[in-house]
Amino acid sequence: MITASEVTAVQQEYLAEAYRLLHYHPEAQFITTSALADRVGVSAPAVAAVVERLKTAGYVEHEPYRGIRLTLRGEHEALMNIRRHRLAEVFLVKVMGFGWHEVHDEADAIGAVITEKVASRMERMAGFPKRCPHGEPIPTADGKMPHISDTPLAEIEPPAELEVSRVNTHDSDLLQYIASLKLIPGQRLTLLHRAPFHGPLRLRVDQNDQVIGVELAKVIRVSRP
Repeated sequence: MITASEVTAVQQEYLAEAYRLLHYHPEAQFITTSALADRVGVSAPAVAAVVERLKTAGYVEHEPYRGIRLTLRGEHEALMNIRRHRLAEVFLVKVMGFGWHEVHDEADAIGAVITEKVASRMERMAGFPKRCPHGEPIPTADGKMPHISDTPLAEIEPPAELEVSRVNTHDSDLLQYIASLKLIPGQRLTLLHRAPFHGPLRLRVDQNDQVIGVELAKVIRVSRP
C-alpha cells in the first residue's frame, strides 16, 4: 500500500484539487472524474487511472454513477498539500518578490517536494500568514482548514458595502487584470448596481466607478466588513 511519504506529486495534486472542488461546492458529496479532469487539465481516462490508484491506497472512495470523495486519510493528505502550496505562494510573494499572478505553478513544484519542517520555516520567515496572496486560508500544521465566511460577488444584492475576501482563479492574465482593477484581498468596495439576467455589475472602488462582467464577479469572493 502507498504510504503518505510515497504519494507522488501528481497524486498530491489530484487530492488537493478534489478537496478544492468539494470545498467550493459543499452541497456536493461527490465529484465526477470529468470535473476533476477539467480542474487538473488532463483527459478523463488519465484521471480515472490515478483515481484507481488512490482508491486502492485508501485516499478516495469511488461509487459508480456518483463519483469520488476523499476519505479522512485523503482529506488530510490534501490539506497538507494545500498548506505547503499556499505557504510557498506567500513565501514567493513576500520574501522573494514575485507577483501574485506568477506563483501558482512555482508553488506547485515547491509544495510537492518540501517537508513540513521546511514549510514551517517558510511560514515563520513570511510572518506566520493566515492566507495566501489570493486570500485563500492556509491549513494549520495539524491539517485543519480555517473557516472563512464569504460569498461570490456575483451573488450579492446591491447596494452593499463589501470587502474582497479571496480570488478563486489561477489564471495569470486574469489575476493581473483583477489587480489592475484593485479587486485584491482586503480591498473595500461598494456594489452599486447589478443588471438583471446575469448582466454586468457596477462597483465603486477608491471613489472610482467601474463595471465588471458576471463571470469575473463569480471568482471574486467578498464579505461584509
